[in-house]
Amino acid sequence: MSLVAACGSDDDTGDTAEEPAAEEESTTEETTAAPAAEAGVLTDICPDPLVIQTDWHTESEHGALYNLLGDDYTVEKDRGATVGPMTLDGVDLGIDFEIREGGPAIGFSSPSSIIYSDDSVHLAYANTDAQILTYEDTPMLSVVAPLEKNPQMIMWDPATYPDAEDLEDLRDLGVTINIFAGQTYADVFVAQGVLTEDQIDPSYDATPARFIAEQGAIAQQGFASSEPYAYKNTYEEWGKDVAFTLLNDNGFPIYSQTIAIKPSMKDEMDACLTEIVPIFQQSVVSYHGDPARTNAMIVDINVQYDDGWVYTAGNAEFAAGAMAQYGLVGNGPDDIVGNMDTDRIQEMIDAVADAGLSETSLTPADLVTNEYIDTSIGL
Repeated sequence: MSLVAACGSDDDTGDTAEEPAAEEESTTEETTAAPAAEAGVLTDICPDPLVIQTDWHTESEHGALYNLLGDDYTVEKDRGATVGPMTLDGVDLGIDFEIREGGPAIGFSSPSSIIYSDDSVHLAYANTDAQILTYEDTPMLSVVAPLEKNPQMIMWDPATYPDAEDLEDLRDLGVTINIFAGQTYADVFVAQGVLTEDQIDPSYDATPARFIAEQGAIAQQGFASSEPYAYKNTYEEWGKDVAFTLLNDNGFPIYSQTIAIKPSMKDEMDACLTEIVPIFQQSVVSYHGDPARTNAMIVDINVQYDDGWVYTAGNAEFAAGAMAQYGLVGNGPDDIVGNMDTDRIQEMIDAVADAGLSETSLTPADLVTNEYIDTSIGL
């Protein structure tokens, strides 16, 4: 059984997952585009290569990053890195871009631990909850959020639990929920009364074996942009839809996979961030407007890594469609893509503290900044 989707977030809470429409139909119809990128704009302004550490294997949730690689990229399997000229909509920006794999490639370490131990890394993925919990040791400052909602979800068999729509329903039904150990959301949901401690089983091993063996009697964590496709199309022993609810819609509205820096590097990176953050924003718009080229790259990069992670064209197409369908990518409460709502950040600071996980006096400004955001760029 191949490991296809072990990643590990709009209002379709509890709905059975359906195949998103084809790529050209699943993306947002109207976009507000910034002026075309200027050739060589990052030369002598940003590090060359500019290096970012991600949190997982190459996948379409990272599409806004890989969209910035030119066609003549190189996969350096031994280093877990893909390197190529940084381009946007066919314009060479003047530097190379290096995207490093996370997950198994870094021993399941956090991207923040890598950026603090490897001076060659300039940017790293961050999640709001992890930023709160690790602030004292490895503080991270998010500068742009390619995803509007965390793709993480809890899924279940709609035939076994036809009346379930959200986590509180799973709580009332006493359903065991199989997750990775050490997940902040589990502690927060227990503290909030959304789930009970005895229904959390932190033994998930990133494979579908148990869910299938128990014929859907349990619920399980996953990504809304990944597992619904895999369970219906890849895992023949299951071969049908799953239902799910986003963590985001149950009281855990973190920003996930933001692009972040070490706060101590902000002054040194200021000129680069001024130029690069709008480029990341525009890449979100470009990728989700036409994901075909980048998805083909993502599939090819995984083939070249040949590390046991299987990611097909079907996976990539589904993910791009699902991100649009479920609001995982999109504008915030305004018309801007990539900026972060400080009320959401404060909500998570309070939730983590209320769960007894943090006693810090953090403010949203400690964790995020929108100062580099171009307010003219949106989906």
